[in-house]
Amino acid sequence: MASITALLKVTTLLIFFIANYFVSLQAFKLYANESNFRGVRCIEKERKALLKFKKGLEDTSGFLSSWVGHDCCSWKGVGCNNLTGEVVKLDLSNPNCYFKYYSSYCLLDNSSCLGGKLGPLNELQHLNYLNLSYNTFSGMIPPDFGNLSNLHVLDLHSIYYQVTWVSDLNWLSGLSSLKFLDLTAVNLSLATTHWLQAVNMLPSLLELHLAGTELQTIPLFLPHLNFTSLLVLDLSSNFFYSQAPQWLFNISTVVELTLQSCFFEGPFSSIIGCNLRHLDLSDNEFNGEISELLVGSFSRCRTSSLEELVLSGNQFSGQLPNSWGHLNNSLKTLDLYSNSISGPLPTSIGELSNLQNLNLNFNNMNGSIPKSFGRLMELKELQLRSNDWEGVLSQDHFQGLSKLKVLAISTLNRNFVLNLSHDWVPPFSLKQIYIYNCKLGPKFPKWLQTQTQLDTIYLMNASISEPIPSWLWNMSTRIRELQLSYNQIGGILPSSSLVFSPDDTEIDLSFNALEGPLPLWLNVSYLYLANNSFSGTIPINIGQIMSTLRRLDLSRNKLNGSIPSSLGKIDRLYYLSLSKNRLSGKVHDQWMGENIQSLDLSENNLSDVFPASLCSLPNLFELKLSNNNFFGKLPFSLKNCKNLIFLDLGENKFSGSIPKLIGESLLWLQELRMRANQFEGKITKKLCRLQQLHLLDFAQNNLSGPVPACFSNLNGMKSTNHYRPHILESFDMDLVHKGRKLTYDQRMIWFVIMIDLSSNNLSGEISEEITNLSALVAFNVSNNHMTGKIPQKIGDMRYLETLDLSSNNFSGQIPLGMSSLTYLSHLNLSHNNLFGPIPSGNQFATFDESIYEGNLGLCGSLLLTKCETANDEEDGDHRSHNGDDKEDKYEKLGLFISIALGFIVGFWSVCGSLVIKKTWRDAYFGFLKKVRDWIIVLVEVNVNRVQRTIARD
Repeated sequence: MASITALLKVTTLLIFFIANYFVSLQAFKLYANESNFRGVRCIEKERKALLKFKKGLEDTSGFLSSWVGHDCCSWKGVGCNNLTGEVVKLDLSNPNCYFKYYSSYCLLDNSSCLGGKLGPLNELQHLNYLNLSYNTFSGMIPPDFGNLSNLHVLDLHSIYYQVTWVSDLNWLSGLSSLKFLDLTAVNLSLATTHWLQAVNMLPSLLELHLAGTELQTIPLFLPHLNFTSLLVLDLSSNFFYSQAPQWLFNISTVVELTLQSCFFEGPFSSIIGCNLRHLDLSDNEFNGEISELLVGSFSRCRTSSLEELVLSGNQFSGQLPNSWGHLNNSLKTLDLYSNSISGPLPTSIGELSNLQNLNLNFNNMNGSIPKSFGRLMELKELQLRSNDWEGVLSQDHFQGLSKLKVLAISTLNRNFVLNLSHDWVPPFSLKQIYIYNCKLGPKFPKWLQTQTQLDTIYLMNASISEPIPSWLWNMSTRIRELQLSYNQIGGILPSSSLVFSPDDTEIDLSFNALEGPLPLWLNVSYLYLANNSFSGTIPINIGQIMSTLRRLDLSRNKLNGSIPSSLGKIDRLYYLSLSKNRLSGKVHDQWMGENIQSLDLSENNLSDVFPASLCSLPNLFELKLSNNNFFGKLPFSLKNCKNLIFLDLGENKFSGSIPKLIGESLLWLQELRMRANQFEGKITKKLCRLQQLHLLDFAQNNLSGPVPACFSNLNGMKSTNHYRPHILESFDMDLVHKGRKLTYDQRMIWFVIMIDLSSNNLSGEISEEITNLSALVAFNVSNNHMTGKIPQKIGDMRYLETLDLSSNNFSGQIPLGMSSLTYLSHLNLSHNNLFGPIPSGNQFATFDESIYEGNLGLCGSLLLTKCETANDEEDGDHRSHNGDDKEDKYEKLGLFISIALGFIVGFWSVCGSLVIKKTWRDAYFGFLKKVRDWIIVLVEVNVNRVQRTIARD
C-alpha cells in the first residue's frame, strides 16, 4: 500500500514538472512573439530605414498608421526575429486594393491602396520576405533591392499595369537565395533583351511570375537551363510574337506552366514534360491537329500527371481523338473553348474517368452527343455551347452525372431537341444552367424545381411560350441571374412581392410578349425588359424601391407619362434606356446619380428645351435624345458635357447655329448626329478640333456656307482604329448609308466613318484636302449648292463605300482615279454640270445610268450620248491621213513657187539696181576690189612668217 502511495506521489510530481515545463515554454513563446522578452526590440537603424521608406509612400487610408513609436516589430506588416529583433519580414500586401466590376463598368477602389514611390531598404540586411503586392506604387523599382541577399520571397505584383518599371534585371544576381519572384504587371520592356539571362541565375527559384510585364523577346534556344528547382512559371500576357520555344516544356521540375496571351503562333509540336500538372496555352495563335497535341505530345511519358489543360482561344482544328492515351486517368480539366475543332464528340470521351470540367464552347463540332457522357462520374461543369449539335439530348445522357453543377448547351442547328420529361428527377443538383437555341418549350421544364441550389438560369430562344410559373418566382431569393429573352413568354409579372438575391442580380426578360405594369423588385442590379408590351406609367417610387439598379433597359414598350425624378437619384445607376416608348412632358432637372454614363431617351414624345441639368452628370459619356420634340437653341451649359463620346440630337426642332463650344469643350466626341433639325448658319471651324470624331451627321438642316477645309484635319477619319473605353456600350444609331436608312447597333457604330451634310444650303467648293480623310467610308453632300470640280485625288479615299454628290452644281470631268475605289457600292452624281467620259472598270461596271442623269455633258456606254469608240478613232485617223496627203501636195507646190519667186526677186533687186545705177556699180565693185587686196596681203604676210620660222629651225 505504501509503495502505491509513493508511486502516486512520484507520478503527480512528474506531471507537475511536465505541465510546468509546457507553461513556461508557452510563456517564453508569448514574450518572444511580442519582441519584449528580456527587453529585445527592433534595431534603431532598421526602424529609421522603415520610416524613411514610409516617407516616399502615399497612404490615404492610414494603412501604416501603426508605424509610430520605438518598437517597429509591433508595426503592421513588420516581422522581426524573436531573439535578435532584426527585421526579417515586410508584408505590405493589400487585398483591399482592387478593381470593382459592375458588368462592363469598371472602377478602381483605391481608398485602401498604398501609392507613391518605392525607396531602398539597404539597412534591412536580414530581410528574407518582402511583399509589396496589390498596391498602386509608381516609378522605378530600386535596383538596391538586389542588396537584400537573404531574400527568399520578393513579391512586387502590381494592381496597375506598367506603372512600376525597371531599367534592367541585373540586380537579381544578388538574390541567390530567392525562391519566389513575382513581378506581375511591372514594366520590364527596358529589360526585355536580357531578362532570361538574369532570372536564369537564380538556382533556388521555385516560382517565377512575369505576367503582363511587356516582355517582347524570348530565345528559341537556351544552352543552359539553371532552373533546377522551378515548380511554377507564368509568362502570360506578353508580346513574344514567335513560336513557343521547346525549352519551356523541357524544365522537368515544372508542374504549373502558364503561357496565356503570349502571341505565340504556328503549329504546336512540342513534347510536354511528364511532371506537368497544369498547362495553360490559351489566347494564342497555335494551330495544328488537336488530336496530335492531346496524344502525341505525351508520347514519351509512361504516365501523365497532367490535370488541367487549357487551350482556349487558339486555332486548333481536326477532330478529338478516339483514344486519350495517358490522359485517361489524370485529366480533370479540358478547356478547348473557341477553336476550330470539328466532327462529332467521340464515344471515347467517357474514358476520362476523372474529368471534372469540359469546355467545348464555340467550335465547329456537329453530330449527336454520345451517351457515354453518363460515365463521367466526376464531371462538375459541362460546356457545349455554340456548336452545330444534332439529334436529341435525353435524360439517359445524364444518368451518372451526380456531381454536375454547371450545364451549358446551345446549337446553331434548330433541329436539336432536349427531350427531358417534365416529371424527371435529375441525379444532379445544378447551380447554373445555360440553354440557348434549343427546342425546350413550349412549357418551362418542371424538373428545375428539384434543383435546390440553382442560382443562374439561362433559357434563351428556347421556344417557351407559357407564362412564367409561380414555382420559378418562388426561387427568387437565391436567383442571381435569370435570362429568359427571345422567347414568346406572355402574361403579367408579379408587381412588388419579389425579393432577389442581393449579389448583383441580373434579370433579362427582353424580346418576349409580357404586358401589364412594370414590376418593382428588390435587390435587382441589372434589369432588361426591352421589346415587350409593358404599359402604363413608370412608377414614381422606382428609384426608392429599386435603389440597387445599375442598368435599366425599358426600351421598345408602350410606357407613357413622364419620367419620374426618382430615376435620377439612383446612386449606382450607370445605364438607362427608355427609348421607343410613349413618354411625354419635360425632362426633370434632378439628375443626381454621379455614375450615369449612358442615357437614351430617344423616340418618345418629350417636349422641352435641351435639358441643361444632364450636363451636371460628371461621368456622362453617351447621350441620345433623337426623335422627340426638343426645341430651341443649344445652351451654353452644354460645354459641361465635356466627357461626351456619343451625342445624338437628331430629328428634333433645335434651332440656331451650331455652337462653337462643341469644338471647344466636347473634345472626346466620336459620334455626333444632329440631322433633321432647324440649325442654320455656317458650320463652325471649331469642329475641326474634334480629333476623335469619326461620325458627323448634319443632314436635313438649313446650314449654309462652305464645307470647312479644315475637316481634312479630323484624325478620327484617317484611321480605322478608334479607342473606346471598355466600360461603354454605344446605343444604336440610324444613319443614311448606301442610299437607304440603316440602323447600326452598338457593335457596328464604332466602324462607321462618315460625313453626311446632305439637304442643306451649303455652297462653295470641296477642298482637295478632304481626300486626306483616307479612312472615310461615306461622304454625302447631296441636295446643296456646291460648285467646282470633284477633287482629283478622290481615288485616294480607298475605303469609300458611299459617295453622293447629287443635286449640286459640280462641273468638270469625273476624275479617272475614281475607278480605283474598289469598295464603292453606292455612287450618285446626278443633276450636276459634269461632262466628259464616264470612268470604266471595277465598280463603275456595276452602276446603272440613273446615277448620271441630269449631266448633259457626260458620255459613255450607259448613256444616250456615246463617246468616240476605238473604231471611230481608227476611221478618223484614216480620214486624217488622206487629208494630210492632199495637204502635203499643195504645201510642196507652194514651197517651190515661193523659192522661185524669192530667187527672181532677190537676184534682180540687187543685180538690176547695179546695171541701172552707175555710181552704185562703181562703189560696189570698188568695195569688192579692196576686200580682194586685203585678203591677198594677209595671206602673203602669214606665208613669209611661216617660211622664216622654218629657216631658223
